[in-house]
Amino acid sequence: MNLCDIREVRALLGRHGFRFSKSMGQNFLIADWVPREIAAAGGGDGTCGVLEIGPGIGCLTRELCRRAAKVVSVELDPALPPVLAETMAGAENFTLISGDVLKLDVPALVDERFRGLTPLVCANLPYNVATPILKALIEAKRFRTITVMVQREAALRLTAKPGTGDYGALSVYAQYHTRPEILFDVPPDCFLPAPRVTSSVIRCRVRETPAVSPACGEEFFFRTVKAAFALRRKTLCNSLCTVFGSRLGKDGVAEAVARCALAPAVRGEALGMEEFAALADSLYSQCN
Repeated sequence: MNLCDIREVRALLGRHGFRFSKSMGQNFLIADWVPREIAAAGGGDGTCGVLEIGPGIGCLTRELCRRAAKVVSVELDPALPPVLAETMAGAENFTLISGDVLKLDVPALVDERFRGLTPLVCANLPYNVATPILKALIEAKRFRTITVMVQREAALRLTAKPGTGDYGALSVYAQYHTRPEILFDVPPDCFLPAPRVTSSVIRCRVRETPAVSPACGEEFFFRTVKAAFALRRKTLCNSLCTVFGSRLGKDGVAEAVARCALAPAVRGEALGMEEFAALADSLYSQCN
């Protein structure tokens, strides 16, 4: 069965009485080059175990099973396991887990299912929950690379550089933990049903150690980053006051910023990773 042939896909879904769910962000690939390219970009081979989120009807899953030693797919929609039982029949290295990946203990799942293998992620993420899923995968601290397809808008935010319109707290978070890069775009006509947006495949190579090591610790560092982007149209000082103003006052926040040799009118979007680390340490010193 060709899982990228729209006629065969419609017949398959019809046999199982399947209906697309907008709330689950379901868009199935119908261009055969896309799952091949995603699987190849994921880098899986006979030494790897691949975690897939949202296998749909299995077109990417099949490609992953051809490459990796083991593939474990997590599917939320209870209507899809019977479909996958048909499309993945005979794939002995495939395991399906029914459930919500955001409610699973991902580190425990990886330790149990991929013992002796190098764990990777390769998936076409549901766009409406792509960011929390990506964060959960990063925070699991188990994967060498995370290769996923997301809405292009999200991909641009994840890879954005300081001083650009897409740069924000998510950019800093992703680049603190990983080295993200956009690999290629996927147009709407590659899906059934066709989404209204272009998609992008992004590969995040997980860092062995974070991009910076602020003395204040990771929690305070990200508290500072989020505060810096709280009021994007305002100066960095004004934005930081939304979180630190009650404790330090505007003058105390301004002093912490000045100690980092930052201009009074600078905005959060201008700061790079090292500058955020210095700023977080300066604010931490002021608070303590």
